Amino acid sequence: MIKIIDATKKFGEEKVLNGINTSFDSGQVISIVGPSGAGKSTFLRSIIQLENLDEGIIEIDDNKLSQVVNGVDKISKKDKREILLKMGMVFQNFNLFPHKTAIENVMEALLVVKKMKDKDARAIGEKMLKKVGLFNKRDSLPSQLSGGQKQRVAIARALAMEPEVILFDEPTSALDPESIREVVQVIKELAKEQITLIIVTHEKELALGVSQRVLFMENGKIGFDFNPSEINSLEDGDRVRNFFRALE
Repeated sequence: MIKIIDATKKFGEEKVLNGINTSFDSGQVISIVGPSGAGKSTFLRSIIQLENLDEGIIEIDDNKLSQVVNGVDKISKKDKREILLKMGMVFQNFNLFPHKTAIENVMEALLVVKKMKDKDARAIGEKMLKKVGLFNKRDSLPSQLSGGQKQRVAIARALAMEPEVILFDEPTSALDPESIREVVQVIKELAKEQITLIIVTHEKELALGVSQRVLFMENGKIGFDFNPSEINSLEDGDRVRNFFRALE
C-alpha cells in the first residue's frame, strides 16, 4: 500500500533521513522506534507531506504521492490532494481547536474538506466519539478535557475522514500513566480493523504488544525491521533489546 524509495532529507548539513527504503502492507500495524533525533517523526511527516523530501519517492496504492529529484517534487499539489485524503494523522500535542467543542473538532474537516451538511457531519462525529468512548464529552471544550481525552478526540477526528492509513506521532508521550492506558486501549481496538496504523512511539506496549512490525531507526536509517515476537532471537539485536529494556 505504501512504498518509500530512497527517501532523503537534510536539515542544514545533517541528513535526518538517509536513503530510506521500505514498504507497508494494507492493514498492517507498524511501530517506529529509536533514540531521539533518529529521524522518526520527520519520516512520518514526510509520508503525509508535512515535510518535503530532498530526494526520493513515496507511493500510495501504486500512485506517486511524491517524486523528488534534485529538490524538486514532480507531483502537483492537485494530484497529491486526492491521495492525501486516504491518510489521517494524530499528533503528539493533539492540535485541537481550543475554541471548538469535541464534536466540532471532529466535524471540522468533514465540513471544510468534504463539504458535508452539518447534520451528516454531526452524525459521523457522534459515531466516532462513541467509538473512542467520549460521546458524553461531545460538548466539552479541549480545556475541559484531560490529556488522554484530548488525544482520543484527535483520534476520532482522524477516523471521521475514513482514512485507509493513520499516522501517529508519539501519541502517548505528553500523557500521564492513566491517560496512556486509555489511548493504548483505543489503538488496540483500531488494530483489529483494516486500517493501516504507523506509530512513532516510545511506548513498549504499543511497539511489542500491538504492532505486527517494528522498525528501529537510528542516524536517519532503518537499522532493524522485525516481528516483535522475534526480538529475543534477533541477530545482532543487542542494540534493540537494550533500547527496549531502557523503556521499562
